[in-house]
Amino acid sequence: MQGPDTGVQPAPADKRVETRRRRAVVAALMLAMGLAALDSTIVSTAVPQIVGDLGGFSVFSWLFSGYLLAVTVTLPVYGKLSDTFGRKPVLIVGSALFLLGSLLCAAAWNMAALIAFRIVQGLGGGALQGTVQTLAADLYPLEQRPKIQAKLSSVWAMSAIAGPAVGGLFAAYADWRWIFLINVPIGALALWLIVRHLHEPERTPGPRPRIDWAGALTVFACGGVLLTALVQGGVAWDWLSPPSLALFGTGLALIAVLMVVERRAAEPIMPGWVWRRRTIAAVNLALGALGLLMVAPTVFLPTYAQSVLGLAPVAAGFVLSVWTLSWPVSAALSQHVYRRIGFRNSAMLGIGTATLILLAFPFLPYPGEPWQPALLMLLLGGALGLFQLPLIIGVQSSVDWAERGTATASILFCRQTGQTIGAALFGAVANGVLAARLGGAGDLDGVTRALDSGTSDEHLRRAVADAVHAVYLGAACAAGLAFLVLLLLAPRRFPILRGPADD
Repeated sequence: MQGPDTGVQPAPADKRVETRRRRAVVAALMLAMGLAALDSTIVSTAVPQIVGDLGGFSVFSWLFSGYLLAVTVTLPVYGKLSDTFGRKPVLIVGSALFLLGSLLCAAAWNMAALIAFRIVQGLGGGALQGTVQTLAADLYPLEQRPKIQAKLSSVWAMSAIAGPAVGGLFAAYADWRWIFLINVPIGALALWLIVRHLHEPERTPGPRPRIDWAGALTVFACGGVLLTALVQGGVAWDWLSPPSLALFGTGLALIAVLMVVERRAAEPIMPGWVWRRRTIAAVNLALGALGLLMVAPTVFLPTYAQSVLGLAPVAAGFVLSVWTLSWPVSAALSQHVYRRIGFRNSAMLGIGTATLILLAFPFLPYPGEPWQPALLMLLLGGALGLFQLPLIIGVQSSVDWAERGTATASILFCRQTGQTIGAALFGAVANGVLAARLGGAGDLDGVTRALDSGTSDEHLRRAVADAVHAVYLGAACAAGLAFLVLLLLAPRRFPILRGPADD
């Protein structure tokens, strides 16, 4: 029973050896997922030390934007490559790139070099995120996938929350370069476990795979240009300024070029079936809306907790972090729901509940108590765990091994893109509300800095509260959009393809 539909070698006679091998691979996947999550947040609290050492304050935001862009635009490329050449070589190359980028970041001599090396890290991070999720589906049958996905969700949540604290400790008591050097031993252990214990089946000899290099380059260019326009619009330049219009125009032109290139490619990087199949297309759009709504709590709730509730940064972080407790638990238990009512209905139940929770946020009393937004976040994590995991497992179970990497990468790509759009969109909404409340002047960053400096202006605090309330209403609209997408586009029952791993 060997072949591409298994993804992993069938169990040998000695079941204990196979169990130990699979546990080692799962440990490697959790380490790799933790690295990818940690690196997206660990730099944030060390920015003052990095800028003080290297300079480049005017461009330091690219430490985050460059990494995000590289991860996002490479997801569909790595997804296709993992379907063509197998998960193991893609994961090895991605891990090696990530470790190389980490070493180069630690040796950076100025801000430009550090930004360039962060992009190298992101090129590896794209492989880690997409391939880890795909391998999780390869390793386990349908009935056991919620457990491994819940473990990965837990690792991601804990690493993302721990990142700022770890970065702050290294910056305060050691050197900011250790933020990147710490990746090396962890990544090296994950890489060794993958090389040693992951055994994929021998692939049936056939024609030499044809790589769609033209499509890959066009995806890089198109995604990079459009995401740069979204990340920098309203920050580095006005939305209607020549640079912004030029980037959006170039991005739209590249979309047209991409469509032409992919139609002509024998093995396209972004195949049309990803959008022609109702199941995958609906989940792509729904998880894009998830990325959009997640910006409200992750970006704006800490500001609300500090500026409106008057909490210290650590306490404000706790208000946000409580959803990391309920999300993995809900995800792990979601199997008992979707086995009864199906993937689509489970996800609709989760996102419908999330819509009501997000709508409740603007009705919290002013200024309120910290437990009130914390309770909403606890409930929101539970609702989103019930929403996201059934959709991911449903898509992965609707395709065979040779399409699973591409399908998984497409939904992760849409979620990442949704977060980028959400950051730009809700940032504009928050600043617009502040401008209206403060007489046409001020933005969220400026107001929060004034409040952090000791200004106890009640008018400013109410303006921040109104701005965050508007963002949460926008997030509720995004959740409602996801509900409608699933209701109108997704099939009532997802098609399920069972392979040898499900026997």
